[in-house]
Parts: sequence; C-alpha cells; structure tokens
Amino acid sequence: MKVSENTILITGGTSGIGLELARQFLALGNTVIVTGRDPSKFARVQRDLPQIHTIQSDVSDPEAIAPLCARITSEFPALNILINNAGIMRKINLQDRGTGLEDLSLEIETNLTGLVRMVRRFLPHLRKQPNSAIVNVSSGLAFVPFPISPIYSATKAGVHSFTQSLRVQLKNTNVKVFELAPPATQTPLQDAFEAPDIKGSPMMDVKKLVEAAIAGLRKDRLEIRPGISNVLKLMSRIAPGLMLRALSGSVDGMLARTEL
Repeated sequence: MKVSENTILITGGTSGIGLELARQFLALGNTVIVTGRDPSKFARVQRDLPQIHTIQSDVSDPEAIAPLCARITSEFPALNILINNAGIMRKINLQDRGTGLEDLSLEIETNLTGLVRMVRRFLPHLRKQPNSAIVNVSSGLAFVPFPISPIYSATKAGVHSFTQSLRVQLKNTNVKVFELAPPATQTPLQDAFEAPDIKGSPMMDVKKLVEAAIAGLRKDRLEIRPGISNVLKLMSRIAPGLMLRALSGSVDGMLARTEL
C-alpha cells in the first residue's frame, strides 16, 4: 500500500494509537482527518498537529455515522483510507450485580458494532477510488482473551473475524483490507488498570508500534502483529490453555476487591 499522498480518516484519533497514526501519516505527506467523542481534546491535537482536521463524532452512535460520511466525502472527496481505531477497554467482573445490562454493551457498540457500521457506510465511496484501503485495529487479545477484560477481548476477536470475512468479500475490488493487532501499548487505554492487573506485562512504545504498522502497510502485510501479538497468535494455536492461564492471574485479585 502506498503510505503517502492519501486522504485518511482515523476514528478515535485524538489520543493513543490513533493520534500517533495521525502524526506519522501527516509526516509522510498525507491529508489526515481524525474523529473523537470528546471535543475538548481537539484544541490540543490541533496545537500539536496544526495540519490535522478534527471532527467530533461517536462511532457508537448509529445516528452520527451517516452525517459523518456525508460531511467527509463532501469536504474530502479524495478520501481513500479508513482506519477504524476507536475503542474502549475496561476490566469487568461479570459476577458484579451492580453492573447494568446497558453498560455491559459499551465496548461492543464502540469496538465492534461501530466499526462494522463505519465500514458499511464508507465502503461505497472507497470502492470508487482507484486505490483504497480499510485498516481495522484489533488487538493481540483477539487471539487469546484477557479474562479481566472479557468484553473487550470478545470484541477484538470479533474484529479479527469480521476483517477476515470482509477481505474475502472485497477480493475482486480495489479496496485492500488490513488488520492491525497491537500488543499492550503505552496509551491512555491502559489507564483503567492498576499495576496488579497487568502484573508487569511489557508495554510497547506507541511510536514504535505505529512505525511497525506503517512498515507493514507499505509491504502489503494484510495482518500486522507487532511485538508480542505475533507470539500470542502462535501460542493460541499450539498451547491455548497455557496462554489463557498466563493471562488469568489478575482475575483473583479483581474478585477479592469486588463485592458480589
């Protein structure tokens, strides 16, 4: 995939991996639009990256996606790359009776349903471009779940499966479909966790992660698994029980701290 002279939309682009993707793609000579739910973050983003375009939008809201697509395709008709990066991650005790049923679906609506809706809405436009791509951001946890974050892990497994199917369905089009599966990365996504929850798990530097992602896109590597994500996929095949046990230790601490 060509990584310069594109017009790129990045959801969840005001912090973490999305913001670093925006930074590095700007440096490569691309036009970059980012969306986010919190407009208070836009001033800081535009101060640091004055060439960036920011639009407030929430992928978990189905009513927001159609007007977002109409606006972007009108203002940026050369849009040819969609990066579905928006995501939230929480630790959830499924035995906690204080958690409401509606609250349980927040990660599903953002990480999976929102991504599917974005693809469906923007696909007709992307198919009109001579060269276009969809990049879905999953996780190393798509291959082995992190039991303290059961719903997040399930959504990322869903993103992985959906991306594989999407790639097959678009095989006779000009739209390339990529999956980026980051390992644990130094971003605000990790703020919901305490030290005992992650037990010293190595965190990849976000700049190095994005450098690896762009290198993979340049080489047309359809499934990009930087760092330990590659190990997680391999071990999910040869020793899935071992990897699940290795990622399950923090559950005991969560159960001890939570009133059931």
